[in-house]
Amino acid sequence: MLETGLLASELVDEGRAEAEANGEGVLDTLVKKGAVDPSIVTMAKSTYFGVESVNLTELRLSDDVIGLIPRHVAKKFNVVPVGQSDSGAVVVALSDPSDIDSVDGLRHALSRDVEMRVTSLADIENALNRYYGGAARDDGAIAKMIQDMTEGEVEVTGLTGDVSNDTEGVDADAPIIKLVNQVIVDAFKKRASDLHLEPLGKRFRLRFRIDGICVEQPDLPKRLQAPIIARLKIQSGMSIAEKRIPQDGRINTNVGGKTIDLRVNSIPTQHGESICMRILDKSGLRLGLAELGFFADDQATFERLIGLPDGILLVTGPTGSGKTTTLYSCLNYINRPDRKIITVEDPVEYMLAGINQVQVNEHIGFTFANALRSMLRQAPNVIMLGEIRDLETASIAINASLTGHLVFSTLHTNDAPGAVTRLIDIGVKPFLVASSARCFMAQRLVRKVCKNCGAPYELPAKEAQALNITREQLEQATPRKGRGCSECNKTGCRGRFGIFEIFLVQDEVRRLIFEKVPSNVLRRKALELGMRTLREDGTRKVLAGLTTVDEVVRATVSEH
Repeated sequence: MLETGLLASELVDEGRAEAEANGEGVLDTLVKKGAVDPSIVTMAKSTYFGVESVNLTELRLSDDVIGLIPRHVAKKFNVVPVGQSDSGAVVVALSDPSDIDSVDGLRHALSRDVEMRVTSLADIENALNRYYGGAARDDGAIAKMIQDMTEGEVEVTGLTGDVSNDTEGVDADAPIIKLVNQVIVDAFKKRASDLHLEPLGKRFRLRFRIDGICVEQPDLPKRLQAPIIARLKIQSGMSIAEKRIPQDGRINTNVGGKTIDLRVNSIPTQHGESICMRILDKSGLRLGLAELGFFADDQATFERLIGLPDGILLVTGPTGSGKTTTLYSCLNYINRPDRKIITVEDPVEYMLAGINQVQVNEHIGFTFANALRSMLRQAPNVIMLGEIRDLETASIAINASLTGHLVFSTLHTNDAPGAVTRLIDIGVKPFLVASSARCFMAQRLVRKVCKNCGAPYELPAKEAQALNITREQLEQATPRKGRGCSECNKTGCRGRFGIFEIFLVQDEVRRLIFEKVPSNVLRRKALELGMRTLREDGTRKVLAGLTTVDEVVRATVSEH
């Protein structure tokens, strides 16, 4: 480099003494110190050795090109394939053209001729990480790198079957195991409720659902798609030989001393099996009614309802709206030594102390209906049914509520009055619904304004109009919005809580149910009797500075 004029002799002399003391090369020392631009070193090597240079950051290498060199070979010799010459030789990028032994070893490993291109060491490491899943020189170094990230943080154990000898189709490389574990750790640390691994045409996409919103993470290496999926299927007790049908599994995991459950589902897609994992943090479940998001007036109403000796209370909403957490909170509130509480769930998501929880098993014929019949012989005071799915289950639940039991359950409907129509549609007699029902409650989850970066702001007229907020309401309100910080991952929101629509079944409502009136008539009557809609409850919480207009609009349907 001195001969080419790319480096001053004074700079070389300055770096030589330090390099000798550290046992490193002069150029490496100067690059680490930032005294020399890596591109200048690459240019000098290209000129000195008569080898063309290449900038890997500007190249998009296809899978066909990456496939020219196996992963373990590329990492062993610290090279990246960039193409194939007309003569059939593999064109590789490396950082040190003078390392003849490595070049000869590469030729021997590939059984093909090799043509060299020179690039910086940093570019080599970044490209190895991008295309092969790690930037180390060999597999042993990769294992150490990933182990350093997860050491003492994660211990993953499959719950079903002996998988110790089930290694078919799995990359036996330890780094795969560490990489999968690290993905789970990252998802947990970012408070994700779901983890999605999605094979696309040329990508292996990774997304975390954080506070109800899917957030893209850096893609996993496409070439590691098969071993990663196989690893997860083995851990969750699925068959790795079956790739044509959906499968379900479960992983029990310890992360940072906390126990979490991963409910794993695989489904075949055009480009491979898509994996979804629901993350259930057993230690992080907050079961207080106040934590659900109730204002004081709604909480008092709900506490009175769940303290009744009999009847049925239904929580409605789409998947992921927090219905199960609400039911658990209800049970936790009324759980006393003088009450026997039994739940029927599929699956049992969280273990509750002092409560008998039953897991249904459709494969052996132990259905919701069979479990309900059996549990009634246990003389419970309170019954929680995970979901009403059919007429048989609904009939048993309603009959139980009419014979002195308090019954909690869920339905998938858009609003609270719609639950009445849903029950009648599946075959329940209107007089049974009218006689047994105490309350129907619809709910949605909205994101909270971040406590760390949230600050008061003036609600724009357009946002106020979206929720029909009046000027008088704004004068007495304190709307807040997050600016975005490290605590909320620059989103301005952290955590979620509920907005609610509580439909009390009063005498006038019972008469309408018995007459089998349409859902819109029930809704009008409920509003006349004081029911607050989901959007109205959300508006209250916007004015209190707890959430934003965008969140309420996203989670609710306009009443107009």
